[in-house]
Formats: sequence, C-alpha cells, structure tokens
Amino acid sequence: MFAIVESSGRQYELVPGRFIDIDMTTEEEGDAHVFENVLMLVDGTKATVGQPYVKGARVTGKVISKLEVNPVHGRIQSTIRANKIIVYHQKPKKGTRKKQGYRQQFTRVYIDAIELDGKVVAKAEAAEKAAAKA
Repeated sequence: MFAIVESSGRQYELVPGRFIDIDMTTEEEGDAHVFENVLMLVDGTKATVGQPYVKGARVTGKVISKLEVNPVHGRIQSTIRANKIIVYHQKPKKGTRKKQGYRQQFTRVYIDAIELDGKVVAKAEAAEKAAAKA
C-alpha cells in the first residue's frame, strides 16, 4: 500500500517503512511529522482518489535527520543536503560576471503508518515482514 501526498507544493509517493526527503522544516530529530494532504491511497488494485484530498486520511512519520548550527554564520542548517548547483551570470562584451553556489537542504522523514478515519491501514513493520517473505 502507498499514498500520494502533497507537501511544500510537491507530490510524493509514500510507502511505510521507507524514508523521504522533503524541504527543510524546523522539526528536531525524533519529532513526529504528519502529512495531512493525502491526494490518493492505493492498496493493490483498489485506489481511493480525493477531490482534492482524501477525507480522514493522513500519513505519519518520524524525523530522522539532525539540525545543526553553522559555526561560521550561526544559522540553523540540516545535515541532509543536495549536490551543489552552480549559478553563473555573464553579460556578453561587458565584463560583468557573477558566480553563485546553492545547496538545497532537506528534512528526512521515516514513514511509520498510513491512517484512514483514525484506523491504521498500513504500518511500517507489516510492510517489512511482507517484503521479507516475498
């Protein structure tokens, strides 16, 4: 079973027992993270599609990434970061150049369970046991 959720303007496919990297949040390691905007639930051949969201559905997870204070500028940053992207601007025949680097920071969330109307529909332990038997 999996769920399609919306978070930070993006859509993610969430499966219990796996982790997902979302845009950085202020949550500490070990805090619970809840995805309320569930667009679709899929269980084998049965799918439930929301209009726009599935009523009573939510996905719960646990934050497993750390936040740290950068010793140089004192800002809080995440330990999970993307590869550096180089942005280079140049105006031809003017001698004007500007080079910048950017690294997107993420929060890593371990998906614990998918719930529908307060009942747990899929759990991380059950997903791991099913994968081990197959």
